Amino acid sequence: MAAPSSKPRMRTVHVPEDVVKALEARMRGTAFASVDAFVAFVLARLAEEPGAGSFSEEDERNLKERLRSLGYID
Repeated sequence: MAAPSSKPRMRTVHVPEDVVKALEARMRGTAFASVDAFVAFVLARLAEEPGAGSFSEEDERNLKERLRSLGYID
């Protein structure tokens, strides 16, 4: 039996360039070596928060509208 991998599986997420630039500016002066590391940290923290998965109907509607305007959903 093979030993379990100590590295977590990774997935690709596409982020608009203007968001990446804003994240690079925000992480300046921190210990984060890359935008990937910063985003992974922020998302992990967000996922840990109680109620992190709960959106109001209005929040969900606004999010879908934004994703549609960015071309991520039809």
